[in-house]
Amino acid sequence: MATKPVPGGTPGTIPARPSSHSKRRTRSGSSSRVLGLFGKLGPGIVTGASDDDPSGIATYSQVGAQFGFAMLWTMIFSYPLMAGIQEISAWIGRVTGMGIAGNIRRHYSVWVLYPIVALLLAANIFNLGADIGAMGSSLRLLVGGPAHLYAVAFAVTTVIAIVLIPYPQYARLLKWATLVLFAYVANAFVVRFRWATLTATLVPNLSSSYLTALTAVFGTTISPYLFFWQASQEVEEQKAAPKERPLKVAPEQETAQLQPMRTDTYVGMAFSNLIAFFIILDTGAVLHTHHVTDIQTASQAAEALRPLAGELAFLLFSLGIIGTGLLAVPVLAGSAAYALAEALKWPIGLNRKLHKAKGFYAILGIATLIGVALNFTSIDPMKALFWSAIINGVVAVPIMVVMMLMTANPKVTGTLTLPLPQKVVGWISTIVMLAVAVGMIATWKN
Repeated sequence: MATKPVPGGTPGTIPARPSSHSKRRTRSGSSSRVLGLFGKLGPGIVTGASDDDPSGIATYSQVGAQFGFAMLWTMIFSYPLMAGIQEISAWIGRVTGMGIAGNIRRHYSVWVLYPIVALLLAANIFNLGADIGAMGSSLRLLVGGPAHLYAVAFAVTTVIAIVLIPYPQYARLLKWATLVLFAYVANAFVVRFRWATLTATLVPNLSSSYLTALTAVFGTTISPYLFFWQASQEVEEQKAAPKERPLKVAPEQETAQLQPMRTDTYVGMAFSNLIAFFIILDTGAVLHTHHVTDIQTASQAAEALRPLAGELAFLLFSLGIIGTGLLAVPVLAGSAAYALAEALKWPIGLNRKLHKAKGFYAILGIATLIGVALNFTSIDPMKALFWSAIINGVVAVPIMVVMMLMTANPKVTGTLTLPLPQKVVGWISTIVMLAVAVGMIATWKN
């Protein structure tokens, strides 16, 4: 009897099925490619992840507990605005070879420079205090013991690591530390809820409490310290690359430098908003549905999850707070140091040794220690966060206006100009943040 030919093989043969070894090799190859792509990302992914700091987690937990899924749409709406303004921050750093404060000092009045830097420092120090305090409280929830002692230990360890670990290794450490944020994605699959209920995310309301929370979310998502940090980190990366130079003096490198920066920034901001989305989702699915609507801190949100969603959800949420704090504290303190040191014309950079940038590292350390000290005062941490949000919302607008003016100033950018789509997104972001600032001020007065 004649054998029937089998398509793609010799007559009478049966195609071999892929072995389990080949399947494992395929999965291993895919994982290696993903990790390889992640390894190529730079300042954008760290900047985005640091936006989901313990203070941000507290804000997102509050709105999730209070409104359920009704504010998830903000993470989608704010993404292009956040990514657009962060790309402009990075663009300024790459084009000019200096950070935001350095450019303001060189091209604008000191009456613009020093108030902006002073407000940034105040907001960052309040944020540092709240973040470090939340880390200490979260560790106390996990292992017991004194939260204040843990807070001091976290702060001192962070500053020592920044000073002693060489910048290339420290930058890689920060980048890989962002993976801890996936704890909040994992949490969504630990807690139980009906995914169909997410349709509520598309139905905002106009109540006064909702609008108040809305301003807080936007003030948390688009923060000035992110502008300063990413611009300065792009400069650090540029200096670390042997053949790269500021684009205003080497415009032929524009495509080679800006394309990876753009990809890095948009991936980083997408990561940031994805994590924020899941934090709101987690707390909305558990706390809001169980009528737990008054959450004041990130650690309180973690503690509230324990009896309702179980030990694993509590553990993931608490570890996420500590991990994001370890990531955010260097960014908050570092952006303050970059801004003030550039304003004072001091040597700057995490790539410099301590003895070559004493003032820069002194600012970084002092800002962190003052933040820790706030936890030992009678200052209410939630009021500190409120003031931080007010300051951030107010100071973001003039900084964004100045940044947009920089992009159109040939004295700043040389022959390079910001593409029209980025200009449009940048100005829309600025207008939205102006509305947020007005909303914050109106809420504060009430």
